[in-house]
Amino acid sequence: MTKAIDMTTMFKDMMGAFPAVDTKVFEDAFKNTAAMNEKVAAVTLQAFEKSSEISSKWAKDTLGKVTEVSKAKAEPADYAKAMSDFASAQAEVAAENLAAFAEVAKKAQMDTVELLMAAGKEASEEATQAVKKATETATEVAKKATSK
Repeated sequence: MTKAIDMTTMFKDMMGAFPAVDTKVFEDAFKNTAAMNEKVAAVTLQAFEKSSEISSKWAKDTLGKVTEVSKAKAEPADYAKAMSDFASAQAEVAAENLAAFAEVAKKAQMDTVELLMAAGKEASEEATQAVKKATETATEVAKKATSK
């Protein structure tokens, strides 16, 4: 039997072997990624839930109409009329439901774009702060070096 590898310990040991590595950056990146994944999952699950509701309603409506079509008729022409009515109703309902699915997809897409735009803005702000900090550190080091 194989022993499971503790990845957390392995990464901590690996990062600890490097001098002056700030693990907070990695921890923050992990937390940010986890938060982003949670938001994207929420959008996905919400879209899935709405799609399931549409599918369920569509199936229920179709079964109700099939029940009507499957009833015994007195005249052969009545069967043809029932099938024609069923086909017409199904075409109309299909168009409505496809439009509803399109709205769900559109909302999911817009929500995802919003999340990505917000993440991009946040990443840009963090990068700006990191560059400012690096510039300040480099300036301090340069001043110390020139003052000696």
